[in-house]
Amino acid sequence: MSFFDAVILGLLQGLTEFLPISSSAHLRIVGDLLGADPGASFTAITQIGTEAAVVLYFRRDIARIISRWAKSLPMGPWAKQVPTTDPDARMGWYVIVGSIPIVLLGLLFQDAIEHALRNLWITAAVLAGFALILGWADKIGAKKKALRELTLRDGILFGLAQSLALIPGVSRSGGTITMGLLLGYTRTAAARYSFLLAIPAVLGSGFYQLFKSGFTGGEAGLGATLVATLVAFVVGYVVIIAFLKIVENYSYWGFVWYRIALAALVVVLLVTGTLQALPPA
Repeated sequence: MSFFDAVILGLLQGLTEFLPISSSAHLRIVGDLLGADPGASFTAITQIGTEAAVVLYFRRDIARIISRWAKSLPMGPWAKQVPTTDPDARMGWYVIVGSIPIVLLGLLFQDAIEHALRNLWITAAVLAGFALILGWADKIGAKKKALRELTLRDGILFGLAQSLALIPGVSRSGGTITMGLLLGYTRTAAARYSFLLAIPAVLGSGFYQLFKSGFTGGEAGLGATLVATLVAFVVGYVVIIAFLKIVENYSYWGFVWYRIALAALVVVLLVTGTLQALPPA
């Protein structure tokens, strides 16, 4: 992979990771058009950059949640300094519990995730199908519950929704935000929890793929992967700021129509032979 391709794909990763339009689908599609399909490991590693942007943006929230969670534990140097009913302490547990589904399913279906599920016919179908589900959820959702009202049941359901992002085209943020809307949370609450919930899973997946590649960056090469990751970090930080402002004032229907249009474009490109359904073996 050339450094020009790496910059393009890093820019794409940063622009699409937090929007409910599926960054993995975009990397798969554009990578194929560039003649440089990055592979599943490249996608996972570059997501370290966008999650680093999340950690930076939410650093105060994260530090507070970790601190109060640790102080609510029954044992340890800070044991029982904070009640277990504290909202931040509970949030720490909910993020942990909500991360379990994607970890288990990611390990169980690793081969399918890296190969069969990267079929662009599946991607196109999923882009369109989940667009309709997102639009439906945005229309019927009560949008009343704040993040402090999160329960264990809701945390698990958020986690199950996040695990659907293992299929390119679903979108990690799209899955969790859709679940949040269906559970009655505000658009902002659903988006913020989506960011927090993604941190353990995405960083874990990214560093796992980095170690698995022997720090070579996989098919794309270490240099190109590092460039793309850095670009994704910078662009991703800006997108977080913009996205949170957008969801405070507007519906998700713009993203719904975008997903449907992208799905239609992918079908046209597949039919005309411009794109290949599966990347080269």
